[in-house]
Amino acid sequence: MTSPADQSAVDAGAETGPERDASSTAPSPAPSSPKEADTSASGADENAPPPHARPDLGRVLTELRDQIDSLSFVLEVPGVAEAREAQSELRNQLEDYVLPRISGKGTPLLVVLGGSTGAGKSTLVNTLVGSRVSATGVLRPTTSSPILVCHPDHTEWYLEGPLLPGMGRVPGPAPDAIAGDQLVIIGSDTLPEGLALLDSPDFDSVFEDHYEFATKLMAAADLWLCVTTAARYADAQVWQMLQRAKEHGATIGVVLSRVPQGAGSEVVEHFAAMLEEHGVGEARRFTIPETRIENSRLPEEAAEEIREWLLHLVEDGSRRTTVIGDTLSAVLDSYRTRVPELAKQVELQVEKRGELRQEVEACYATALAELDEATRNGSLLRGEVLARWQDFAGTGDLVRALHVQRPRLPRKGGRRRRTPARVRSLKAALRSALESLILSGAESAAEQVIARWRANPAAGEMLAEPATELGLVSPELSRRVTRAVSAWQDHVLELIRTEGVTKRSVAKLVSFDEDALSLVLIVGLLGYGTTDVTVEGGTSAVSQRLLKALFGAESLRGMSAKARADLRSRIGMLFDEEAIRFGQALDSAGIADESTAVQLYQATYNLEVAR
Repeated sequence: MTSPADQSAVDAGAETGPERDASSTAPSPAPSSPKEADTSASGADENAPPPHARPDLGRVLTELRDQIDSLSFVLEVPGVAEAREAQSELRNQLEDYVLPRISGKGTPLLVVLGGSTGAGKSTLVNTLVGSRVSATGVLRPTTSSPILVCHPDHTEWYLEGPLLPGMGRVPGPAPDAIAGDQLVIIGSDTLPEGLALLDSPDFDSVFEDHYEFATKLMAAADLWLCVTTAARYADAQVWQMLQRAKEHGATIGVVLSRVPQGAGSEVVEHFAAMLEEHGVGEARRFTIPETRIENSRLPEEAAEEIREWLLHLVEDGSRRTTVIGDTLSAVLDSYRTRVPELAKQVELQVEKRGELRQEVEACYATALAELDEATRNGSLLRGEVLARWQDFAGTGDLVRALHVQRPRLPRKGGRRRRTPARVRSLKAALRSALESLILSGAESAAEQVIARWRANPAAGEMLAEPATELGLVSPELSRRVTRAVSAWQDHVLELIRTEGVTKRSVAKLVSFDEDALSLVLIVGLLGYGTTDVTVEGGTSAVSQRLLKALFGAESLRGMSAKARADLRSRIGMLFDEEAIRFGQALDSAGIADESTAVQLYQATYNLEVAR
């Protein structure tokens, strides 16, 4: 039997109910608690749609669910684990409870009993139903599959209806069946038509999927009845679940079971104080004394208060509608903070994505700057290029490229003059050296990007698959580089033809071979302004003296600037094409973009308008 102190706690709980947020801006709020529901109009139509069931509300909530479902938290930023969990909970609650409840009419009040292992949830369900419908025993956990008990007239709705669409359904009775994630539906004439009881798995079960089921079912409850014991009510997980239920908008009741005789009043008082301390003091409270259990059921008097309370809530359609409306409104109220908090986590993903993208740009910008310097400081005038230049400049071909003007006679047969072999060799050597330099720069940039991404904790598993491929240049880069360098050499030749106006004093006596002189200009570009650089053989200065003598310093500067800018532009485009691969890797990873967070904020606003 309930002690006087226990009865006092129960009476105190009877004076309180789930409180509504006074700052709520939702129109036409429902009565704020089951207590207030007693004073509501008694003639309410119990088949009326639930509160806030406006035509566009379902559409707005469906869009919100789809937006949340499409999110992908890929990057390992601070708080990402919590964000993934919040995303799953929001999506599941919308799918499992909010949308079905918005569209449902006249469906029973769903009371979900949750609690720690061995707290007596199943025993309480059996007692309230009046028969053994849920397994109990010394082996823990005993409730492996969620068991829902309702009036026979509602079993078909629960078997076929929209509530908890992600769970399979099997008809009962099956008190000892283990059906995994199946929801066992049992009809019982002892329950009124407006009430359904759901015995969920233990939330502190050793099986991880039991915890997931428990939290999922809690979010789908119109009323969540937390069952704990006098020996375990102070466990941290009990209060974590109560806090979670409050944050998610559930109407809450608590049952303190197995309260010992004699010292029970101190336990009950301490439990009540902890409820206040954790912000759930408004929850309706019940106590069940330590007593005998027969046939998996408590004595009838031990659960009488709970039975009367539940019957009181559902015997009148207006009271049931009020409880359902209170919970639904509180759930929707919780989205005012939960959805924006999720949007903030999306913004962190976008910010970190931007950092990874900036690292790509920085690596390729560095490689481009290094290439720019390497094409200025004479470092390319080594090896094969130097040998071919010395061959060209030291054997008379350079001198023969310039000659005293004579009348131009038509060539026999209209054939073009063949380019000297040494000119072709120098051109090929210069092209090959530039190609090698550009490819080396691209390889270095790709390696640096991967190194920086791997050093960045946010990248995480995103690099597991594409890292090897991204660290190498793309297969078609070599071909593109060859085309770009050849096109640049042609561009330099065109500059000689169109802008290489020689000084008047020289032009009267000297003409020149455009192909050969374009190579002289290229060699000059590769060593231009490098007076502090000593090139083997000392022949790099020849090109500068010759070019200045032919064109003058001002004309030479103009052509050099245009040629160098064109080369840098072509290399930059090649690097931009290479960098695209990293952007594609970020895109394919599913990282949210800037518009995603904005859409979530907008969805929060749309929900308020729809309500």
